[in-house]
Amino acid sequence: MSIKARPVPEAHAHPGLSENGLRQCLRVAGGGTLGFVISQVMGWNYGVFFTVFPMFLLGMVPILNASIVRQFLANVSFNALEVSLVVGLLKHMPVVMTLVVLCMFLFRFNLMARGPLFLFGANGVLTLSILLHFASYPGVDLSDLLASNFVASVLAVFIAMLMHTLFPDVEPREPPPRAAKPQAQIRHETLIGGITATLSFIVFQVFDLQGSLSAQMATILVLFAMGYAGARVSARKRAIGTLLGCNLALVMQLLLYTQSNHFLLVIMLYWLGLLLFGREHIKEGGGSGIGFGGLTTLGILFGQSLGPSQDLVYSALYRFSSMSVALVATLLVMACLHALLDSWAPTKISATN
Repeated sequence: MSIKARPVPEAHAHPGLSENGLRQCLRVAGGGTLGFVISQVMGWNYGVFFTVFPMFLLGMVPILNASIVRQFLANVSFNALEVSLVVGLLKHMPVVMTLVVLCMFLFRFNLMARGPLFLFGANGVLTLSILLHFASYPGVDLSDLLASNFVASVLAVFIAMLMHTLFPDVEPREPPPRAAKPQAQIRHETLIGGITATLSFIVFQVFDLQGSLSAQMATILVLFAMGYAGARVSARKRAIGTLLGCNLALVMQLLLYTQSNHFLLVIMLYWLGLLLFGREHIKEGGGSGIGFGGLTTLGILFGQSLGPSQDLVYSALYRFSSMSVALVATLLVMACLHALLDSWAPTKISATN
């Protein structure tokens, strides 16, 4: 007579996390760390691509299938074509270039508002804003920029496959419910997202804020809430996550002190930091909140600012201050746009949205 082991209750697998949640937390921390290690060992430029892309792919979607991979890789090819044509042909015509950028953002946010291709639209908005921001500055090698983006995206897919193999879910996940949206709400979310993203692009160009990538990413990520009410909550959580991420990076810098040249120590502390914020990210439900804000903060700081001649302390302080100003300005713009769009019948939505 065989005795079967009694299954461990899911709630007891890890305090505050289910078995699936724990596995996803390990995937996010492991994938983000592996991308960082590879970029540092290979000495590749634009390290932020290699640190953030695996976090995005493993954190924003809890599963990995052929549709997700196709959306992620198709976005890379589409972005490369768009940036090459827009920057190559329209760089000397800023007004025309801005209108084309607006159309590209509106197209992406329309896909996000409709739902099925949300990943393609969200990844496109985030990546496109970063690529256009860098590519518009003189002295930037466009080929190197696009090549780094392509390599980082393909690498993120392979890292995601590896992490799902090493830490697979223990039970199938239920697909998220899809609620049908009225056309007025789709138009409202498309316009408020596309216009705000374009205004963010214009501001960062006019004021020559080439070193404020973190602030620009913050203005884009809060738009993923698809509306002003959601963006207010997302901005508050992202500010908290960024503050915690900056403070944790400073603590890591103090712990390493003169030992920052020991790469294994850096990797260990970085992985522990990602594990901490990854756990919070999963507990929040996987959205762009405190946990994801902390994850991307560490990814940007270590991907951009880790080097013998760079000061992580200054980078952390500058990141939080610039991000705070950018988020406040973004919310003010969204509040005005929300009021205007809600006063027009074709884009009017209920007060609760």
